[in-house]
Amino acid sequence: MSRSEEDVLDAIERRRRRPHVKLMDKQITLAHGAGGRSSHTLIEMVFRRAFSNPALDELGDAASLALAQGVSRLAFSTDASVVKPRFFPGGDIGELAVNGTVNDLAMAGARPLWLSASFILEEGLATDELQRVAQSMAAAAARAGVAIVTGDTKVVERGKADGLYITTAGIGVHERATPLAAERVRAGDRVIVSGTIGDHGMAIMVARGELELEADLQSDTAPLHELAASLLDATGEVRWLRDPTRGGLATVLAELSLDTELGVALDEAALPIRPAVSGACEILGIDPLYVANEGKLVAVVGPYGVAAALAALRAHPLGAEAAVVGEVLVDPPGMVLLRTSFGGTRVVDMLAGDPLPRIC
Repeated sequence: MSRSEEDVLDAIERRRRRPHVKLMDKQITLAHGAGGRSSHTLIEMVFRRAFSNPALDELGDAASLALAQGVSRLAFSTDASVVKPRFFPGGDIGELAVNGTVNDLAMAGARPLWLSASFILEEGLATDELQRVAQSMAAAAARAGVAIVTGDTKVVERGKADGLYITTAGIGVHERATPLAAERVRAGDRVIVSGTIGDHGMAIMVARGELELEADLQSDTAPLHELAASLLDATGEVRWLRDPTRGGLATVLAELSLDTELGVALDEAALPIRPAVSGACEILGIDPLYVANEGKLVAVVGPYGVAAALAALRAHPLGAEAAVVGEVLVDPPGMVLLRTSFGGTRVVDMLAGDPLPRIC
């Protein structure tokens, strides 16, 4: 029997010997954050029950994790989720928290392995809702092939946290030697998006019910690590990857152009946008280029790798609508221009202000 198998059996035996506890409270109270019996019960019956694995079941102050032989580089990321509403068409705050960190690691070219999760709970939050979120996180982690191995919980007074905030951190391993960095981007490279833009942000806006809009919109939240891996395996011409969350496609490309001191020209006609998203944006006066996405990636690919990149993306369900939407140019340096459907051009700058609060 291997050491890892012995660890699993030991963990199962320890769980069997633990005294059985029940979560009787219908709402979160300050006692659940005090570190005593109520805290212990909450951890056992909500988080440990949802996320159980040998590393987490130790319930230590840190998880001890074994790296694969030959691994020399790690990727490490952290993220916070404060979305409102917490449950929305296509997802919820728990799924979003897991996918967000998984995707940050994937955009660095890493394979996600482990997550931590920290919960800020507001006094009065329904325990049924917390359990639902934890179960959603567990399902999302299982889909992404990662383990939630450590975490923390704090409870604040009623009115201080809007119900629930989640912070996640993640560790992944680099399995490819080629780095992904703005320094590798060159004039002549192409900009590819893996699918329709603006789905998540507009789904959140409509789900709030404040705008009296009726539209069939769903968040695109999804783990992108397999899609990114397929792309990287298909061609060595991938220079740079990002997931265009807050600030949308416009902001991540504006940041890229500033970092590289190169220009980016986008083709408005090539941008994949669902009619429902386009219509909602038009009604609200919002540019879909600035609307958040939670299940799309942006890749800058050398010209000789474009065909292979598109083929790899379109072969995956999450990349079926991948499209080339722009090109990197020498001029104008540090600027993004949009070639409009009317034959003109306009400058695309970073998001100014916050037209879509609490979207991730």
